[in-house]
Amino acid sequence: EVILVESGGGSAQPGESLRLSCAAPGVTFDDADMGWYRQAPGKECELVSRIRSDGITNYADSVTGRFTISLDDYKTKLYHQMNRLKPEDTATYFCASSLVAPVVAGVECEYWDEGIPVTVSS
Repeated sequence: EVILVESGGGSAQPGESLRLSCAAPGVTFDDADMGWYRQAPGKECELVSRIRSDGITNYADSVTGRFTISLDDYKTKLYHQMNRLKPEDTATYFCASSLVAPVVAGVECEYWDEGIPVTVSS
């Protein structure tokens, strides 16, 4: 069983940065598609960023140019660098891996795990 564990969430002011991390004990992500979803209160689950097993990255329009998804050299940790944060980035963020399920739009956030909250406010 692959258990994805996020860290690094918290609070930030508009314009600041946060970095989320994700790892699964004993697991490498060599041949996996990885991604980050988010869900704000009262809103639908959104696939924010994805990095395919071939290294190709995709981003939601709302975060393009501000967020960066990456894997470490050992393919054991997934990162989500979030720069120039906005209040509308406030949400619970969920790490996702194709080792668990396809990382595609339309997957409900609750499918992944508890997620980690990010709050952006002044």
